[in-house]
Amino acid sequence: MENISGVKNTLNCTIDHSIHQTLSPVVYILVFIVGLPANCLSLYYAYLQVKVKNELGIYLCNLTIADLLYIFSLPFWLQYVLQHDNWTYDELLCKICGILLYENIYISVAFLCCISVDRYLAVVYPFRFYQCRTMKAAAAVSVVIWTKEILTCWAVFTHGEVSKDSESHVVCFEHYPIKKWENNINFYRFSAGFLFPFCLLLFSYCGILQVVRKSHGTQKKKKIQIKRLVSSTIFIFLVCFGPYHILLLTRSLFENSCEFAANIFNIYHISLLLTTFNCVADPILYCFSSENTYQDFAKLRNACLKCLRCVEVETQESYPLSTPKAVKKIRDLDDLDPESLNKLPVDEMKETSIDTFPKVM
Repeated sequence: MENISGVKNTLNCTIDHSIHQTLSPVVYILVFIVGLPANCLSLYYAYLQVKVKNELGIYLCNLTIADLLYIFSLPFWLQYVLQHDNWTYDELLCKICGILLYENIYISVAFLCCISVDRYLAVVYPFRFYQCRTMKAAAAVSVVIWTKEILTCWAVFTHGEVSKDSESHVVCFEHYPIKKWENNINFYRFSAGFLFPFCLLLFSYCGILQVVRKSHGTQKKKKIQIKRLVSSTIFIFLVCFGPYHILLLTRSLFENSCEFAANIFNIYHISLLLTTFNCVADPILYCFSSENTYQDFAKLRNACLKCLRCVEVETQESYPLSTPKAVKKIRDLDDLDPESLNKLPVDEMKETSIDTFPKVM
């Protein structure tokens, strides 16, 4: 591997990158070791959801794929920081790794919002927006999200993404001070990529909590579980994505000198590292917190043992997503015609949807 020749862009500022050689490798290694197996299991769990035609599985699958793609780029970023921010690969690979970095952030944000809106419609309007909660609708939304983000990244990365610093190191994806063409893009990322999705997520989960609070047929334990899951989602969203976008906006507004760029460099890159932990938080939050996860992973274990011919285990083919009582309610409701559904009490419909909520989160 040789350094890229003919790099025209040069950095105007001399900045201490020592944080990249100390904190970044630890984070990258930790996220790779924990995130790879966790997301592989998460992908299996999403497959089980798709298998029973649960539209939530489509969103979980896309969320996990975005995480895995970024995790696969971590070895390149690790070598980059260990070599004192000297990119020894082709510029195209620098762009690809940069795309995977931003794809992970904004596709994760988009699908977290899809999950929150899907749960909101399931709990608050379980029958009114049923057509929006189908497999086809989830697949169409997923295609739109991926297309939008890929086109956005393609427009951004038409600029040269490698530069030379004062030590003649080829740096990837770093411009100091920030360039003028990046300002509008960063404003877009903050507003459309973070602020609007966060407001949507907050609105959805507040609506869910309001219905849960008013429901008399939901057990207290289940209410507590839902509240914890919702609170954890909002907390992780803010921790992983909030600091980075606030500092991104700050840089776009005030970074016009090398002195400011040097002062904000460390804290900005710490916030960027926080977005990496999203790869670990997603599978833990949305898959491992499910009541059925243990049963699903037990079936995976039994299937592996059976393949290895270690133990003969009988496995069940069904993957229940709700309690027998809730399933019976839903089956009874499915047998009714649309006019009969409209005559059902609203409270009964909402309690039915709440009973299934923790099972599919």
